Amino acid sequence: MPGWARRRFWRQIIATDLALIALIGTLCVFFPWQSVLLVQLPGALLAGSVGIWLFYVQHQFEGVYWKRNDDWSYRDSALRGSSYLKLPKVLQFFTGNIGLHHVHHMLPRIPNYNLQRAHDDNPVFHSCPTLGFRDGIGTLRLKLYDEEQGRLVGFSAVRDRRRSATPRVRRGALAPHSHATLT
Repeated sequence: MPGWARRRFWRQIIATDLALIALIGTLCVFFPWQSVLLVQLPGALLAGSVGIWLFYVQHQFEGVYWKRNDDWSYRDSALRGSSYLKLPKVLQFFTGNIGLHHVHHMLPRIPNYNLQRAHDDNPVFHSCPTLGFRDGIGTLRLKLYDEEQGRLVGFSAVRDRRRSATPRVRRGALAPHSHATLT
């Protein structure tokens, strides 16, 4: 991104932050700050949590594409490294079509209001991983990429692998016929 564009975006971010400060400051003039906080904070926390979950689901799912530098492919990363989260139409609208993340990864200049049409009109997008809302909830258990298995796994898979790889010995137990000596 050229320097002039970075400066423009930076100015827009600062302008948005100043507008929010002015809005919240004005509310605090008319209402006690505790009341403003009690009204604004839950909504902000809920929206932030949903946003984080939506981003997570788009990149952490069964069969996700992960490759090292030499084997990495832009096309495969866009089409298999992000999912199509099929949301009900009303949620699709309120999330700005974020469920069509695979289209965004392939062609980031398509505006959010054209993502659905781009997906529907281009067969290349029809084979990308598709998740439903329930599938998205199930992805929360996936935390680590297991290179040997070539898939995402949860922490329990790592624990299970460690248990099967090491013999079980009770803590503090001595092997038969051994003698403990202190020096």
